[in-house]
Order: sequence, then structure tokens, then C-alpha cells
Amino acid sequence: MSMLTPPGMGGQYRITGDKYPRMRRPRRRGRVVLAVVASLAVLGTAGWGTLQLIDVFSGGDGDSATAAGSTADCTQKASPSPSAAAALPEPRRITVNVFNATTRQGLAKQTADELKRRGFRIGDVGNAGAQYDKKINGTGLLLGPAGAQDTSLPVLATQLTGAERRTEPGRKGTALDLIIGNRFRALTPKADAAQAVTKLTAPAPAPSTSKKTC
Repeated sequence: MSMLTPPGMGGQYRITGDKYPRMRRPRRRGRVVLAVVASLAVLGTAGWGTLQLIDVFSGGDGDSATAAGSTADCTQKASPSPSAAAALPEPRRITVNVFNATTRQGLAKQTADELKRRGFRIGDVGNAGAQYDKKINGTGLLLGPAGAQDTSLPVLATQLTGAERRTEPGRKGTALDLIIGNRFRALTPKADAAQAVTKLTAPAPAPSTSKKTC
């Protein structure tokens, strides 16, 4: 009988031999989890190092992609369109004084009547003063205040092709002078003048450009 057999017990409860149940210490799951995390960390570090090596040998394409991505996220700002400039005045808002600086009679009135039919307002009509009388060699001279240089003068110029344009500093009011010159034959054909006015007073909107700023 084995020494491990309790007294009074035998038969199927008898323990024989030198083998007996041994108690194992339970494994701790924490160690298993820690080992898994450590393995993942090692793999991640190895993968990152591999990407860095690829980036170095490929000439830094990764940085370029990052830069491109950051550029794409930049804020877009629209630049002002050239068509945003102040609109030119319509003929009905422009007053024109018509003066004749030639020796031909009746040109001032005829020209004023035609301008009126084309929608312009007519002011004074008569012969040019001594400063300009018989001294305008071209088709005509258009005079106006300084503020008319890029507003009403271009509109009136559509009616008389080749006319010279001038501004007079210190001139009061907004009225313009059309002084008929020696080479004057007639105003610009009405259809051509009307088309030119349309292009000036109603220009096609220009596409605005946008800029990206980071």
C-alpha cells in the first residue's frame, strides 16, 4: 500500500506507484495580452521604418503628396473681376453741347438733332469760340471735365469716329462739348455707333480668378 493511501481506504481508492496529481499554477492572461501588444508594437515600428526607407530612396514623394494635400485644403479667395468696374453712363444721361468750328453753316444744329435722336441730351448749340474756331483740323474735338475721361467721353466718342478727346481741369458740371472740325463729314453710322455703345455700357462679364492662400 502506498504511503499516500489514507488509512482504512483501499481498493479503487488505493493510490499506487509514485505518480500523483500535481497542482498547476494558473496562467495569467495579462502576460499573454502584454506579449501580443509588444508584438504589435514591434511590427508597427518595423513597418514605419520600412516606409521611411522607401521614402528616402524614392526622393521624398511622400512629402510631396503631403504638401499637395495641404495645398488642396487651402482656402480659395476669388479675385475681383475686371467687369466689377463702375458702369458707364447711358447716352440719355449725357448732356452734349455742339459747336461748329468750320466755315460750313448749319453743321452744329444738324449734328445736335442727330445726337438727340440717338438718345443724348442736348445743351448749347452754336459756333465755336475764338479758341477753337477754324482751329480743329480733325473730325472733331470732345471736351469734358476731368471725371469724364473714362466715363461719358468714351460713350460720346462712339458717335464720332476719330474725334480727339480732352479733359479740362477745373471745369464744372458734367456736360460735354462736341466741337466739329474741318474733316467732319457726318457722325458715325447709327447702327455702328449703337453697337459700340452697347459694348461699352453692357460689357460681357469677365471670368473671375481665384487664388489659394495657406
